[in-house]
Amino acid sequence: MMTRLVLASGNPGKLREFDQLLAPLGVDVRPQSDFAVTEVEETGLTFVENALLKAREAARISGLPALADDSGLAVDALQGRPGIHSARFAGEPRDDGRNTRRLLDALSEVPDAKRTARYWCVLVLLRHAEDPVPLIVQRSWEGEILTAPRGEGGFGYDPVFWIRELDMTAAQLSAEEKNRRSHRGRALRALCESLSAGSLA
Repeated sequence: MMTRLVLASGNPGKLREFDQLLAPLGVDVRPQSDFAVTEVEETGLTFVENALLKAREAARISGLPALADDSGLAVDALQGRPGIHSARFAGEPRDDGRNTRRLLDALSEVPDAKRTARYWCVLVLLRHAEDPVPLIVQRSWEGEILTAPRGEGGFGYDPVFWIRELDMTAAQLSAEEKNRRSHRGRALRALCESLSAGSLA
C-alpha cells in the first residue's frame, strides 16, 4: 500500500478534504507545491482528461504516486456550464466570489424549479507518470442553485448549492457532513475502497 502521494492541486480547500479522508488509511498527502510542480494547462474537454493531465505532471516531477481531481458544477439550465471551467467561470484571476456572482447573473431569469445542478468529481490516481492503467473514479452530488448565498463554510459555489432534503447549502454543512455527502467525499471513499483492497499496492 502506498503511504505517500502528491496531490496535483494548489487548492487549500481540496488539500484539507483529501487529507481528512485519506488520513485513516495512513496515507500522507503532500501538496504539489512541496515539489515545485506548477499547474498544467487544462486543455482537456472533459473532467477525466484534465485530471489525467494534472496527475501525470505531478507524478513526473515528484516521482511519487499522484492523485488529481477535476471537479466542477454543471447547471442544467446552462447546458452543463460552468462545467470544466468552474474555477475560472468569471475569468482570471480565479475568485470564488466573482464566479458565484457570474453564475447567479446567468441564472437571473431562470425560475426556481429549473435551477437544478450537480457537482461532479473525477479522481485519477497514477502509480507513476507512465502508468497505463490509472484508477479513475467519478461521482456526482445533486442540488439546486439558490438566488443568493447562504453559509460561510466550504468553497467554490458551496454557498449557493442547496441540498433540498437538508434545506441547507453545502456551505452550511459541517466539514464532516460535507465529506460524507459530497461528490468529492463519495469519490474519495470509492478510491479508498480500491486502495484498501490492494488494487494499487
